[in-house]
Amino acid sequence: MKEVVVLSGKGGTGKTSIAGCFAALARDKVLADCDVDAADLHLLLQPIDTQREEFWSGQVAHIDETTCTSCGLCQELCHFDAIHNFQVSRVSCEGCGFCARICPVNAITMQDNMAGHWYISDTKYGPLVRARLGIAQENSGKLVALVRQQARKIAVAKGYTTIITDGPPGIGCPVISSLSGADLALLVTEPTVSGLHDLERIIEVCRHFKVPATVCINKYDINEGKALQIEEHCAGIGINLAGKIPFDTAVNRAVAHGVPLVEYDAGPAAGKIRRLWENVDSLLSPN
Repeated sequence: MKEVVVLSGKGGTGKTSIAGCFAALARDKVLADCDVDAADLHLLLQPIDTQREEFWSGQVAHIDETTCTSCGLCQELCHFDAIHNFQVSRVSCEGCGFCARICPVNAITMQDNMAGHWYISDTKYGPLVRARLGIAQENSGKLVALVRQQARKIAVAKGYTTIITDGPPGIGCPVISSLSGADLALLVTEPTVSGLHDLERIIEVCRHFKVPATVCINKYDINEGKALQIEEHCAGIGINLAGKIPFDTAVNRAVAHGVPLVEYDAGPAAGKIRRLWENVDSLLSPN
């Protein structure tokens, strides 16, 4: 079993569109959407949920009105301004527990917080594991790890050979959780100054966790000079360039129709993505 995680140093580079195409092109695979802050892979795969589970993370303060003496100490000392009229805002409360410690009559307790849900779904391309955080809930590596764990369980149980993971943007905790232990990271960038800068950061993360990385330059032809600079930079540090995808308005139309580009159009971008998957697949299975 091999796992490829599609990452980018920033949002909006097109990694989900590419991951959706991989879902349509790969065989014997499980799909995982680890961008739980803004999960959108399901928009391309049209899943039918077969399992829905709660995700509990962190704690929120709760005030027992029968015990509270309305002294106001908690409201005065809350660093997050989360208590008003002796009611705790679940959106503002950070779960630090300070109010519970300083309450003179022990009227405040910390209760476990239901932060979202995770799902197992069927799609025409294979099983999909995804998650959705609740309103104002913070992302955590714990939820990303849970999604990956469930995807791996399905792959083992059904004998699938590949896991395709759509990872979160950036280089923070969710990215680390989605990257750790993967067999290959496909880093999607774009030919801009910030694109190169963010690519350099995510490459360092991959190196730190000893995960092999390869690069795809999306919309390379909008700035071919910068694309060449990115290509030369990758060559200089020993990073393989798996592909370059041209700008193509068919991508937006495919998203609007809710299907992967390779099933919607046979234009230049779709052709390059097919070749990109062939290169990624060969890196996953070099023998």
